[in-house]
Amino acid sequence: MPASGASLNWKIRIGVSNNRYGSTGDDPPRLVKVLRPYGSVGHSLAACGMTKTFTVGAHKLTLAALRVFDAGGITIELRPEQRQAMARGRAVVENRMRAGDRIYGVNTGLGTLAERKISDENVPELQRRLILSNAAGTGPLMEDRDVRRMMLLKVCALATGWSAARPELAETLISLLNAGITPCVPLKGSVGASGDLAPLAHMGAALIGVGDVRVAGRRLPARTALRSSGLAPFALAAKEGLSIVNGTQASTSLAVSGLSAGEAVFAAALVAGSLSLEAALGQDLAFDERLHRARGQRGQIEVAAVYRKLLRGSTLRAIAHDNGRLQDPYCLRCQPQVMGAVFDQFAHAARIIQNECNGWTDNPMVDPDTAEIVYGGNFHAEPIALAADNLALAIAETGAMAERRVAMLTDEHQSGLPAFLTGDSGIDSGFMVAQVTAAALASENKSLAHPASVDSIPTTANHEDFVSMATFAARRLTDMADNAAGIVAIELLAACQGLEFRRPARSSRILEKAYAAVRDRVPSYAEDRFLAPDIAVVKDLVQSGHFLSIMPANLRLG
Repeated sequence: MPASGASLNWKIRIGVSNNRYGSTGDDPPRLVKVLRPYGSVGHSLAACGMTKTFTVGAHKLTLAALRVFDAGGITIELRPEQRQAMARGRAVVENRMRAGDRIYGVNTGLGTLAERKISDENVPELQRRLILSNAAGTGPLMEDRDVRRMMLLKVCALATGWSAARPELAETLISLLNAGITPCVPLKGSVGASGDLAPLAHMGAALIGVGDVRVAGRRLPARTALRSSGLAPFALAAKEGLSIVNGTQASTSLAVSGLSAGEAVFAAALVAGSLSLEAALGQDLAFDERLHRARGQRGQIEVAAVYRKLLRGSTLRAIAHDNGRLQDPYCLRCQPQVMGAVFDQFAHAARIIQNECNGWTDNPMVDPDTAEIVYGGNFHAEPIALAADNLALAIAETGAMAERRVAMLTDEHQSGLPAFLTGDSGIDSGFMVAQVTAAALASENKSLAHPASVDSIPTTANHEDFVSMATFAARRLTDMADNAAGIVAIELLAACQGLEFRRPARSSRILEKAYAAVRDRVPSYAEDRFLAPDIAVVKDLVQSGHFLSIMPANLRLG
């Protein structure tokens, strides 16, 4: 079985399941069940109903399946059952049009122009112009990974048949994915209501041969890329432009990336916090199971158990009991309370985001069973906005507490270690300014953690008068996780340096393994040296998800 990140050639079959979470139980997934993206690809595939040759269409998308998709080399196909569902929905719209019924976004104007009737001959042109006028994004481009995930989520939504798009629309999106053609989508311009209009319109523009795409890292005109792959620009029919731009797929895709990045930092922070406790001769009595069960918070109970396991077998525990403080600073003592609450937020956000990955968020809905057209607001991305805001708080707290431990380790009065973790303070400054960097990153995250969802600004002549701001809420998570990864990297370096002052005593097997992973990349500090490259190397280690591999099984996928 190939290792994670290897070149893969899997098939994903898009299908519908009665199983809401893509698992065998009825409970929503905990963080530990859905988030680990870095383990065995074969195991992840099996958990998602996937094998080397196909994925059973009866399974919905899980976050784990999306991690496999992100690794690349996957062929996607539409199941015959979904083609039939799309054809049934399409037939309703075509029959209603022939009957002369007025249908929003099909033969009417859009937004505040909904009362204006569009002639039959202008219906296809309405859809084309909708894509062109909505493709009004700005700023740097979305990462290819996020765009491709957004495309896959759109395919899944179209495949329900409720959007009444022809099967050919979903198949053309699939053709772009399979050909490695990724639309260039500006990152800014969506307020997360009435759909992620601008990002999805830029995706749609590539379908019709407008704008630019990226192929194997090269930027080129969409029409050129389509021609090179034997594809023609797609001719939109009634409602299909609207079905492209309506939906929360951009916000959701960005939230998936933020969730994954934050989870890697979370795992590393548990390890770093344990190493800091060891270096400072902190007391593990604060992790006693009785304390945490008495409170009854599930995340706190589970995370306290992780700390106990990480520390089990350390010879430093006896030294700490004999020579350490009676009670430690909160940055050591209250780790289960803080990181347990962080865990709970991650678990909640994972459930919301995974639901949204499988959700239908277009408007209007076409019910092929009753031939009814149902108008609503599923395109409003408030669930993602609130989930992303919760994640932002959790990521900020993870980094903020790690920074406090760096400050504690470098303070000789708090840690009992040499000032700034240097053996020759005065000529050497050690980790003095590394702590300043950690403080700067933590403070920046505090500003970024301000809830995006509490803001709303009316759009479309006040018709769309309350919006979610989910797209910004989600996209800032990656920056926040990057900042937090930098802080945790500094803590790992500081804790490993502090641990060396406690030699010859040894930490636990798990923590010594973590120490070795750091020291394999960055040697210890006999004197001051250029520190930035060391921080960057360990930050890469944090962001790679390395520390998930040494976490206990209850914090890993399956």
